[in-house]
Amino acid sequence: MTTMIDPDAALALAHLPVLMADEREPFEVGAIGWSVYRTHSPSPSSKFELDPQGGTLIEYAIWYDWDIQHLYDLEHVWVRLNAAGDVTGVEASRHGERRDMLAGGQPCRIENGRPVLYLEPGKHAHWTSPEEMQSRRQKILAACSSLAGEHGVHLGNPFARAGAFSATPLDHRLARLKLRGDAFTPSFSFKPVELDPAKLKPWTQLATDIPQRVEALKAHLLAHQPRLAALFVDCGDTLVDERTEVKLDGSEVVVEGQLIPGSDLVLAKLKRMGHTLVLVADGPVATFENLLKPRGMWEHFSDHIISERVGVHKPDPAMFRQALAAIGLDESRAAETAMVGNNLSRDILGANRMGIASIFMKWSTLRTHIPESREEAPDFTISFIDDLPDLVDRIDTALALGTRSVT
Repeated sequence: MTTMIDPDAALALAHLPVLMADEREPFEVGAIGWSVYRTHSPSPSSKFELDPQGGTLIEYAIWYDWDIQHLYDLEHVWVRLNAAGDVTGVEASRHGERRDMLAGGQPCRIENGRPVLYLEPGKHAHWTSPEEMQSRRQKILAACSSLAGEHGVHLGNPFARAGAFSATPLDHRLARLKLRGDAFTPSFSFKPVELDPAKLKPWTQLATDIPQRVEALKAHLLAHQPRLAALFVDCGDTLVDERTEVKLDGSEVVVEGQLIPGSDLVLAKLKRMGHTLVLVADGPVATFENLLKPRGMWEHFSDHIISERVGVHKPDPAMFRQALAAIGLDESRAAETAMVGNNLSRDILGANRMGIASIFMKWSTLRTHIPESREEAPDFTISFIDDLPDLVDRIDTALALGTRSVT
């Protein structure tokens, strides 16, 4: 029985680009989708028009799970052939643009009908030589280090715009954390990428695979990416100024009080950053409902661990055990959480005894700022609530990198 070989598939394999990657490149080519054109047509995988100019045009859509700055990376190479089957031109993608692969007016190297292209470290934009790439050296170094993970999940693509996949704030955050762990210093020495022919497939097949692949990547991050699992937050003198609180006559229930300036905005920002927040506070339930619900802050918390319900006050471990249980963790994973509060003898002492990272909010002068023992010494101290998102992000990154050393 004779197996029929698709001539276009054979053509795509024959002219498959030779990709040269930085020796420290952390990401592999996931798949390459090909399409062959002999008449003018819009590209099915990019924003460009394809004009074979009387010959044949092969479009390669090169998929990477990761760009150093985001989940999802689809790059392109276009190889132009004349009627005799000779390569007459090569174009490739570079930061959203379609570029002729020329250096100093000279075309890129061709080896046995295959164009040789150099991949920008981490970003996979195409260049004709390492020397040509040096014009972007500083930008490349920044993208691969301080800016790694900057964009989370890439949504500026046709799949996301068509609703084939989306991303929650948590998805973006986990992608950023993973990529911060992948940060590297390029060597700017290059070696050929070993491409498995099985990764070469028709674009129509790759187009079906990509949304499924993105969903699989997001699910893997959710299950396996180390991060800060939750932030436990006190209320009095952490979110609300206790000096302004008014209590119901003959009761401990607070009926009104002023927010610490910016505390509502900070909670909203932490939610946009993809963090899980749990209220861990001492007092009557009605107090926190009265203070937080009218301002839309109550719903920012996934759960509310309040002493009236628990039957004890901080630093009793029962308060923190219930907070951990509310997010599905046992005590062995307490170090994956942090507690922010204003009271050294309650918030900080209780957190420290449980192995929870402790953040002392020293905005108020109603209570001492001086620990009475080592157990009351906070891991971190902030002066203003506005300082919290940056600190939480640094703790989050340290956990992702497998260290509690926060820079």
